[in-house]
Amino acid sequence: MCWNAAMSSGMLLGFVVVALLAVLTPGLDTMLMLRYAVMGGWRAGFLSLIGISLGCAVWGTASVAGLTAVLRASQLAYDAVRVAGACYLCWLGASALWKSMRRNRSPEDAPEVPVARPSAALRAGLTTNLLNPKVGVFYMSLLPQFLPAGAIAWGAALVAIHVGIGLIWMSTLLSMAAKLRTYLLRDRVRRWLDRLSATVLIAFGLRLAAESN
Repeated sequence: MCWNAAMSSGMLLGFVVVALLAVLTPGLDTMLMLRYAVMGGWRAGFLSLIGISLGCAVWGTASVAGLTAVLRASQLAYDAVRVAGACYLCWLGASALWKSMRRNRSPEDAPEVPVARPSAALRAGLTTNLLNPKVGVFYMSLLPQFLPAGAIAWGAALVAIHVGIGLIWMSTLLSMAAKLRTYLLRDRVRRWLDRLSATVLIAFGLRLAAESN
């Protein structure tokens, strides 16, 4: 089946616009990547971005295959993923707050530059996406509007386009954060940034826990 038969250029353009707007809207993914970029440097931020992108790719593939329909049809399945994601976000935020408070208990010591392990950054980016059922619902709600019936291959292409747009935009933000890292790591700025990002993580977790399908 040729491209024109599967999808008109207007439909493709429409999807790109919607995907771009979704990517440009700041959210949990953006905040998480910037946190790791500041705390662990460019590499940690980039690996968290890779984890986020892998999570999106998994959800997108599952949506194309019809697996995410289970989340829409089963309240129990949706709630299980949602509660697990909420607990994970609250744990990330609470542990970050605890570490920040512990650092401030030793004022006689020279302030330490926080270090985020690359493996932890990758794991956090992937896990927060996989445990967020709203990502799956997003793909399941969006893709059918731009696909002819049964065009599974083009569904995979649209997922790749969305993930690619996210990689480009988030990489731009990552580069900006890396340039500002020296300023952001000043003791007072770092302390408040650390606490703010941790609080936001907890807030996202609580909001996810309170939401329903």
